[in-house]
Amino acid sequence: MVVDKANNRIICTAFGKGRTHDFRVYKESEIRISPKTMSVTDSGFTGIVKIHPNSLVPLKNTKKRPLSEQDKCYNRVISMLRATNEHIIGRVKRFRILSERYRNRRRRFTLRFNLIAGICNFELAI
Repeated sequence: MVVDKANNRIICTAFGKGRTHDFRVYKESEIRISPKTMSVTDSGFTGIVKIHPNSLVPLKNTKKRPLSEQDKCYNRVISMLRATNEHIIGRVKRFRILSERYRNRRRRFTLRFNLIAGICNFELAI
């Protein structure tokens, strides 16, 4: 899901079949972000810097290289920027299309999800 931080609206969505990693869905989809736009993602999108150089990805902790205080502060700033995205994901989950198992026809999932995204965007306009 791509979210516009200026007006908290869902811009576009992409889906994969079954258990597909989010970054793989992003790479296989036709969604491309303008190089001028800053992208704030979670740690699952570690390789996005190669595709979109203007992006912020949190740093990961390892056994051999724990995070320094400066790295923790950097991750905290990124998590604050991502908070609006998580609120919008929570708003979509209220419709229970993402929070529970989807038991209807798979070919209609995209249509139904986009309708729910439109309802969420409409609620923001009111």
